[in-house]
Amino acid sequence: MRRLRSVKIVATLGPASSSYEMIRALHEAGADVFRLNMSHGSHEEIAERHAIIRQVEKDLSSTIGILADLQGPKLRVGVFANGEEELVEGASFRLDLAEEEGTLTRVTLPHPEIFAALEPGAHLLVNDGKIRLKVDACGADFADCTVITGGMISNRKGVNVPDVVLPLAALSEKDRGDLEFVAELGVDWLALSFVQRAEDVIEARELCKGRAAILSKIEKPAGVKAFNEILEVSDGIMVARGDLGVELPVQNVPPIQKRLIRRCRAAAKPVIVATQMLESMIESPMPTRAEVSDVATAIYEGSDAIMLSAESAAGDYPIEAVTTMNNVAEEVESDPTYTEIIEASRAAKRATVADGIVAAAREIAETTDIKAICCYTSSGTTALLTARERPRVPIIAMTNSIDTARRLALTWGTECVITGELERFKQAVVNAAQAARAGGYADETDQILVTAGVPFNTPGTTNILRVAPCDERLIYNTDPE
Repeated sequence: MRRLRSVKIVATLGPASSSYEMIRALHEAGADVFRLNMSHGSHEEIAERHAIIRQVEKDLSSTIGILADLQGPKLRVGVFANGEEELVEGASFRLDLAEEEGTLTRVTLPHPEIFAALEPGAHLLVNDGKIRLKVDACGADFADCTVITGGMISNRKGVNVPDVVLPLAALSEKDRGDLEFVAELGVDWLALSFVQRAEDVIEARELCKGRAAILSKIEKPAGVKAFNEILEVSDGIMVARGDLGVELPVQNVPPIQKRLIRRCRAAAKPVIVATQMLESMIESPMPTRAEVSDVATAIYEGSDAIMLSAESAAGDYPIEAVTTMNNVAEEVESDPTYTEIIEASRAAKRATVADGIVAAAREIAETTDIKAICCYTSSGTTALLTARERPRVPIIAMTNSIDTARRLALTWGTECVITGELERFKQAVVNAAQAARAGGYADETDQILVTAGVPFNTPGTTNILRVAPCDERLIYNTDPE
């Protein structure tokens, strides 16, 4: 299903979007990748949604990516005798390991690892940062705090610890069970929550055993600090602005978003911008002007994908939310300023033959009348390198792997075509020409660019660049065997 934009759209599935009819409508409206949130829904429900996505994919002869998002370690206070209490600024409040129900002066925090890492002066954020506590004294089983920002605290509210790297595994026992379940089910991307260090990603990769690509969610200050190391061992990144905006001053988030997107692009790894992009559309059929501007900014910055969370999972207007994102993307990408910004932010990187091939392909395509770049890719790497160049013409990724095609559904500007095993370069050019014509990218009078590697079906061997006609007769008459 050809899109009239390059940025991809990720839509989260949930109670509002679990039927075949709705999932198909969301894909037709513009959703390229569906997110399965493992924080909500049983394994049975997740498996049912996965099966529906694959059925839609088959019925529409389209390629759809599936991203499973692991919950990650959730830190929560215990319960209160009265259900809730109001903390007043300046008051004292204790967090401890005692099992008694909470009162106005204390509550259980059943996470000894937090107390082990805390130091006086550290801050604790409760209920998405609405309550801020400063640690005055702490030990192995308690933290005496002063209430800096007061508010209502109630049962099992979440706790954020922005000032320290917690000795927590990125994968809880629930996450490990969920990981194995979705990896066997057959998802394309696995998103890790609250990644703090590269070791978190390495652990997940060992458990995943190559069954899905690994995407790291950056939502803690520690993850931002260790970003270069995390990026190196990840296949993709999500800028998860929700928790990031809780643990950091909100004004810090936009420049962090911009920096992370540029680093991901330089590394040729897809990046998603997520959280509260069209938040008001949970209850309204129309977004706010500020939300539209936020979506547009992420596109102008060059992100590979933009994501809907509750808007499509639990909102009243899931199709309208996807349609709005699609319309904003088409409008932004038709703006000459978009092209200027994207090209000005292109970082030259010529470390390998493949880097040189894809850079040359982009330059030729932009200086001549080329309709598309057709890149043969086994693992997806050549398509990722081509997308990093952000060419002005469409990218058709030719691959014999359905797994590669589905993972590339998250990558900027790529349209995937499944091709059979190839032995001769001439046949590769013919297949590329047929794909360009079938997809409506070119006709017989046009030319395309073909990149490939010989020997075929060997990852990392991109070494050929060919300007080819879309008329097969010309290809057979002029190309060597």
